[in-house]
Amino acid sequence: MNPFSKSLKGLLILSLLSVSVFGQAGKEPHTLLWKISGNGITKPSFLFGTIHMICADDAKLSDNMNSVIRDCDEVYFEVDLDNLVEMMMAMNQMKMRGDTTLKDLLDPVKYKKVKDYFNKKGSLLPFSMLETYKPILAASTLEQQSLPCGNTAMMEQVIMEAAKGNRKKIQGLETMSYQAGVLDSIPYHLQAEQLVSYIDSAETGNGEDKMMNDMFTAYREQDLRKLEKLMVDSDPGMSSFTDILLYHRNRNWVEKLKGLLSGKALLVAVGAGHLPGEKGLISLLRKQGYTVTPVENKIITGKII
Repeated sequence: MNPFSKSLKGLLILSLLSVSVFGQAGKEPHTLLWKISGNGITKPSFLFGTIHMICADDAKLSDNMNSVIRDCDEVYFEVDLDNLVEMMMAMNQMKMRGDTTLKDLLDPVKYKKVKDYFNKKGSLLPFSMLETYKPILAASTLEQQSLPCGNTAMMEQVIMEAAKGNRKKIQGLETMSYQAGVLDSIPYHLQAEQLVSYIDSAETGNGEDKMMNDMFTAYREQDLRKLEKLMVDSDPGMSSFTDILLYHRNRNWVEKLKGLLSGKALLVAVGAGHLPGEKGLISLLRKQGYTVTPVENKIITGKII
């Protein structure tokens, strides 16, 4: 949810928007993997920051991450990715309510600009279908063209395949219907204008691709602070929706985890942008009395270090 000039697309990829970083900038090592212990729990659990689209060659798991998956009791994603019924229902939930289309939200000039751009760039779905989707999701289909590779992957999919290979149960912290409702809370016309703004920036070469590349580089380097700074340094964009899109969900997840961590060893894999910041999961779990410590996540054969 939140594109790169702190508009909707970047937050959709990383769920990233918080302003402060860990409380002690520069004190935490670069890693996406964190151990949760203390506060009376008998088995440690782990937190991992994902990215929803990355070059396939970079979508690898470290030995420590593979060990976590092997030894945990259950794997939690933002939603239950192993629920086929829910995944099929997700297609309908991607559409705007009330048969609204992009043409209803934009003047003819802007609508033609968006339509021509999608037709020129190409996407996994035809524009006739995409224009019925929430504009924030339509924008996310353009991200693959911004990656410097032909083959892409979702880190969540890589983790899920490893989890299923180890016969681990897959769970979700929230439902697809809830996520759809979160996106519906952002006015469609505002999402549409953000989509136009993204296309304008991409067509004029105003640094959109560079910011994308910087973000993917920061993820490969596992630099949560840098990922956050990329968003902080951009324009205000959708900051008025930060609490709904990010902070409220973080608080909900921590409340749910408080009831889960005491009995089972979990791997919680969510968008990397949910981890850092005063209102991020690492800080919120620490405030609840848990010890959250970095774990080395070095990959010898890949680019993640």
